[in-house]
Amino acid sequence: MSFSKAQDLIRLARLAATRRTGIGLDEICEEFAVSHRTAQRMTEALETVFTNVEAVDGADRRRRWRVADPMLDRLQLRQATAIEALEIASRTARGDGRLRHAAALEDLRDGLLARLTPKDALRTETDVEAVLLAMGSVTRPGPRVNLAPAVLDAVIEGLRGPLRLRLRYRTEEAPERIIEPHGLLLGHRSYLVARQPARGEDLLNFRMDQILSAQTLDESFSSAPGFSLEDYAAQSFGVYQDPEQYDEVIWRFAPRAAARAAEFCFHPKQTGETQEDGSLIVRFHAAGWLEMAWHLYQWGDAVEVIAPEGLRRLVEHHRRSDFDALP
Repeated sequence: MSFSKAQDLIRLARLAATRRTGIGLDEICEEFAVSHRTAQRMTEALETVFTNVEAVDGADRRRRWRVADPMLDRLQLRQATAIEALEIASRTARGDGRLRHAAALEDLRDGLLARLTPKDALRTETDVEAVLLAMGSVTRPGPRVNLAPAVLDAVIEGLRGPLRLRLRYRTEEAPERIIEPHGLLLGHRSYLVARQPARGEDLLNFRMDQILSAQTLDESFSSAPGFSLEDYAAQSFGVYQDPEQYDEVIWRFAPRAAARAAEFCFHPKQTGETQEDGSLIVRFHAAGWLEMAWHLYQWGDAVEVIAPEGLRRLVEHHRRSDFDALP
């Protein structure tokens, strides 16, 4: 058995041990990017090498493999990539003001380091730091709004409950609000998605940077039936929601920009159609014309808004022809 195959077998054993219901062939194909036949050979090797492998056929008639009492925690595999990922995630969380998440991620990172020998831990930390220094994305250049950690912490506690929150906005004349948090949309402008019972059952957006204080109340509530933050977020182009603007959006990218535009995911439910002249038509349904206009400006005159009409009017006098590069 080659060294790489041995690594894969150990990883497969750990997956079979740590997943409550074991692992199936489809999951092996996805995890290891292998064919169905190769996945079968891997399970055969798993049963050959380990004596405590259980193969169970589920109600769906699909077989799953599980390693019982594996003692695999004694196999000290290199954790450099995992530690890199945790370090990046913790720095991002701390930059966002999510101090509780940052602390939890740092604890996980320290736990992995503690399992290594002092020599390996030092080498891993050095390697991780070198990678992080080379990744400009960790520093997240560009403007952003800082969120108050205390407010964000209270919001996360409310979401975990779920528990109602008492909010105060920065404007002095604004009264306190009792709201029921449903989700958090993080971006260049972050919003708390919540119901305000005093204003009805509709979900509303509250700007996180305008919340002066937030207090978690000892009052639980029932979430809106069928609510999905993913579906809710897909109704907008960025993070702003405006039901009156929700409509089909159609953009036409000129032939010279079509290849570049095809590399972008403007919306998770978009479709693209290449035209005979080489241009690209992109379609999706969303709201948020202002955020769309901010993005479209970068494309200069290489993009044309076909619909909706309100967005077309908003950008028609701002399509520049003197930009030297595309986004």
